[in-house]
Amino acid sequence: MEKDIRDEELAAMQAEGEEEVICVVLTDEQGNEHEFYQDMVITVDDKQFAVLVPMEDCCCEDDDCDCHEHDEEEDTCVIARMDFDENGEAVYTAPTDEEYEAVAAKYDEMFEDEE
Repeated sequence: MEKDIRDEELAAMQAEGEEEVICVVLTDEQGNEHEFYQDMVITVDDKQFAVLVPMEDCCCEDDDCDCHEHDEEEDTCVIARMDFDENGEAVYTAPTDEEYEAVAAKYDEMFEDEE
């Protein structure tokens, strides 16, 4: 049943943006899998970094719905470096501290320009 809900969520996201939604599964230190969707790709120093948003996050436009209630200090996205294997498939890895800071600064700058 959970898979059906996730598939419906992905289909709704694709219909909204009319773009392919890339689902990424990351495994934490305890071996737990977490599902994300790739929100955007940022290039820094000729390397690509994905901004990954948890699949549990709400995609609706209604700010009054219950799904927008969360801990303000909780991370809402993950930055992962995109390396590519011999088949050209993306492999998501943790960026270095320096890479993370550079990508986070560029991400913040992108949204400052919109305001």
